[in-house]
Amino acid sequence: MKKTIHRNDTRGHADHGWLDTYHTFSFANYYDPHRIQFGALRVLNDDTVQPGMGFGKHPHDNMEIITIPLFGDLEHKDSMGNEGVIKEGDVQVMSAGKGIFHSEKNHNRDKEVQLLQIWVLPNKQDVEPRYDQISIRELSTPHQFYQILSPDRDDQGVWIHQDAWFSLAELDAGKSDKYRLKGSHHGVYLFVIEGQVKLADEVLDKRDGIGISEVESIKVEATKDSRVLIMEVPV
Repeated sequence: MKKTIHRNDTRGHADHGWLDTYHTFSFANYYDPHRIQFGALRVLNDDTVQPGMGFGKHPHDNMEIITIPLFGDLEHKDSMGNEGVIKEGDVQVMSAGKGIFHSEKNHNRDKEVQLLQIWVLPNKQDVEPRYDQISIRELSTPHQFYQILSPDRDDQGVWIHQDAWFSLAELDAGKSDKYRLKGSHHGVYLFVIEGQVKLADEVLDKRDGIGISEVESIKVEATKDSRVLIMEVPV
């Protein structure tokens, strides 16, 4: 087993007033040569956007971009003609492919929005850009990991151009579940959204992350009521 731990307070941080953001991996003005990516997982940003504020129109290409609102509503517009609101309990994916423009802002003027934005390197270049958004509330299973993303468009959750699987779990204190990897050359990056968990002889608190490879499965035990995200990617 190989493991790399990223504690909450070691992440890159920038407070722009309208945006308070933490970077698990090198991003924008935060650069650490030892924290570029975990396999195909390139970006894990933990953003809080103030009411009515947001990211203006900007370009992306050849990246799979996944957005998970944790609190509040995020307004989205893009050059493909998509326009709508991503709510807490949704997951959104964009395959930037050969190039798109989009903008994102807090849909509400009376409360902040908190979200995870995740970038995964694709296994195909210059694909036709695409967009999808679903509610993941009905996918939830108590005290078990449930899949929200895969490489298969006919599987549960959204899909991307990469051999990657994302799963969430809401575990009450004292509950545990095992996650079994799907690829022999894959690793998992686990991010604690809320609570505290034990795995691989480590205790992880809120907003801590750990990358693990050279394993077939991991067991995650909640020592507090917890919500965790697992991202399985090629490494």
